[in-house]
Amino acid sequence: MSDALNPGGARPNVVLLSLGLAGLLAWVVFDAVSVAPNRIVSGQGHGAWDVAGWPGLVASLAPMLAMLALAWRPSRRHLRLALGLVVAMLAALPAWLALAAARLIESEMPQARLGIGAGVWVALFLLLLAMVELRTRLALPRLLGGALLLPPLMSLAVWLASGLEPLALRQELLARRDGFIAAIGEHLLLVGAAVAISLLLGVAIALAMRRWVRCRTLGFALLNSLQTIPSLALFGLLLAPLAWLAAHVEWLAALGVSGIGWAPALLALVGYSLLPMVRNTFVALDEVDTGVIDAARGMGMSRGQIFRQVRLPLAAPVILEGIRITTVQAIGLAAVAALIGAGGLGTFIFQGLGQAAMDMVLLGALPILVMALVADALLGALSDRLRQGAAS
Repeated sequence: MSDALNPGGARPNVVLLSLGLAGLLAWVVFDAVSVAPNRIVSGQGHGAWDVAGWPGLVASLAPMLAMLALAWRPSRRHLRLALGLVVAMLAALPAWLALAAARLIESEMPQARLGIGAGVWVALFLLLLAMVELRTRLALPRLLGGALLLPPLMSLAVWLASGLEPLALRQELLARRDGFIAAIGEHLLLVGAAVAISLLLGVAIALAMRRWVRCRTLGFALLNSLQTIPSLALFGLLLAPLAWLAAHVEWLAALGVSGIGWAPALLALVGYSLLPMVRNTFVALDEVDTGVIDAARGMGMSRGQIFRQVRLPLAAPVILEGIRITTVQAIGLAAVAALIGAGGLGTFIFQGLGQAAMDMVLLGALPILVMALVADALLGALSDRLRQGAAS
């Protein structure tokens, strides 16, 4: 039997071919790295051929060319090999940066900084898209798909420890280590509190909507309207009432509630999180098979027992999908809260933009991206596990 994925013959994977060709073009055309004598002076760009010469450039293109050849005849075996090549290329990127540091930065330049160029960023982005495409084609579990990122992350950790000392992003991190760790804690605390509160409110609102039809119509209208308000505008709308409450209610002022800071950020995140949480909870509870509910009633179960032991477990996978969507959304939106003094990783993003220091921007943006990917993978895998358990 043929191992081709398409029964009528293996057709070229257009998505993978497009990503591979774009990656080849970006690697050849764009600068791979930039070198600056210090933090103030702008760096000078260097292409991949400057790092390893033309023979090294050709050698670096070989895995991408092999992936293109495999994508032309995408049998299941070929797609697995292509996925292995993608993981290998991702793991090799930190080594390539270490080679660039060794080749381009002289020992007489102790303050020199190695910046990551557009060629590497575009290649990284396209390789991650290729990994998603291959994981989807091969129908890999989400947890296994997330585990594929472990080799590249381990490679990055090894080369950061030795070989990438001049990397500008690493130097920014070392200069702001304490503030960076505190910002991660503030970001996670804000996101965790927003998700927890929106979960409690979302379940309560969804239950009320199931009981009263008028509440359903009004509730979804209000939640949909709230989603249309830009985040900065919502922060501005919350500033005056929260400042008034802090001035007139002593216990709120003692908690640190004010027109700026964590309070408006938390309220805004909860407001934006309610719609996906309420919608998924309502749909999950409403679409439980009526035959199962009737069978539970026939067994003499009370309404509370039916909800706790039958309806809620069957609805849990869809509710967890709402939590996943809400968490990923809140991780990104929490960055904007830095504009009103709520702290978090957004502080580095906006400070970097104000100073035209892109490495500081990346110091705040990259952990947010990693948090979102980890949350999506873990909660998605848990949702799949619950769905499999409910099916069995």
